[in-house]
Amino acid sequence: MQRLHLVYGGELTDPTKTEFRDVDDIHVVGIFPDYASAFDAWKEWAQKTVDNAHMRYFIAHLHRLQDEGAPGSASKDPT
Repeated sequence: MQRLHLVYGGELTDPTKTEFRDVDDIHVVGIFPDYASAFDAWKEWAQKTVDNAHMRYFIAHLHRLQDEGAPGSASKDPT
């Protein structure tokens, strides 16, 4: 199974929360085949925006969404 990871980021409404100021302005860095390459991309963009306290970049584990029925899947509907 591939373990795809998405790196994305943008400006937050508050640096202590994870709500984006403008979802139309979210920067999608890309999809990566493994965590190591996703981490490298995340680190690069986090360092480029270090002067803006509201900017945050994240790594999403897309491989967890590929099997939505699996126990512990992030996208499994709890209802």
